[in-house]
Amino acid sequence: MKCLVTGGAGFIGSHLVERLVREGHEVRVFDNFLTGKRENLAVCGADGAVDVVEGDVRDREALEAAVQDVDVVFHQAALPSVPRSIEDPRTSAEINGTGTLNVLEAARRARVERFVYASSSSVYGDSANGAKGEDIAPAPRSPYAASKLAGEAYCRGYAAAFGMHTVSLRYFNVFGPRQDSKSTYAGVMPRFITAMLAGRAPTIFGDGNQTRDFTFVDNVVSLNLLAARAQCEPGRVFNAAFGEQFSLNQLITLLRPLTDYDGPVVYASARPGEVRHSLADVGRAERELGYRPLVDLPSGLAQTVEALRDLPAPRAAAARSAS
Repeated sequence: MKCLVTGGAGFIGSHLVERLVREGHEVRVFDNFLTGKRENLAVCGADGAVDVVEGDVRDREALEAAVQDVDVVFHQAALPSVPRSIEDPRTSAEINGTGTLNVLEAARRARVERFVYASSSSVYGDSANGAKGEDIAPAPRSPYAASKLAGEAYCRGYAAAFGMHTVSLRYFNVFGPRQDSKSTYAGVMPRFITAMLAGRAPTIFGDGNQTRDFTFVDNVVSLNLLAARAQCEPGRVFNAAFGEQFSLNQLITLLRPLTDYDGPVVYASARPGEVRHSLADVGRAERELGYRPLVDLPSGLAQTVEALRDLPAPRAAAARSAS
């Protein structure tokens, strides 16, 4: 299988590239290295084993060249972070929304067989209590969530209008090794872990009772591969999650023995645009794609802590969460 992974030098993208290379697939990476890192490709053993094209999803000509002779596009490229989208909504829309349209159009013109899109659980907003199934009406609470939902809509539109086989995966709070811990917009997991390993108090925005369906990156990679092969209906949407719910306070409790941290936690004001509770119903992915999440939260935390333990300590003075 010949694969194009947009955003392949990023956190999730590089894990997907690693798995594809290990399985013997021919892989091309398309990345502008705004948030992705070349060292991610080196660490995962893909450096030199893949064709790396530096380019931006806003550049239609570059995309036209990148999709040539490709069977499957894994569209991972995005500008992540709810807070970043609130500060700069337009750029989130250009990259996540219009950028997805650009990749779809290039793939359509190149007659790509399958298009797998990385969406986000943020599209649900606070639309329902309990587990969120794919048929729940989306209710975005941030420009980021709106931009990811726009990408989904383009995928469904291309499936309906052109018969293109698109699949959208709604990622729920993915974490694991190689997730950036030093960015201003870093996710909650690497922020907490790097702070606690350094003996600093992690910061929770809100009361800590907000919940998330934390999903180890290997589970998401597995679902991407299933989506690329399954004979599901074009335009389908699936939750990419583990299917269990933990609060941020519970997360801190689980991390204490792993990081040997017994200090305090700092609580700050909740941030706009963030969802209070998030839990996925993964039944559709299990039934239609054969998905089985294999790595649970405690096991994933242990692997992530060990990976971050070996990295140089970040310079930031305090840990901040992005979830």
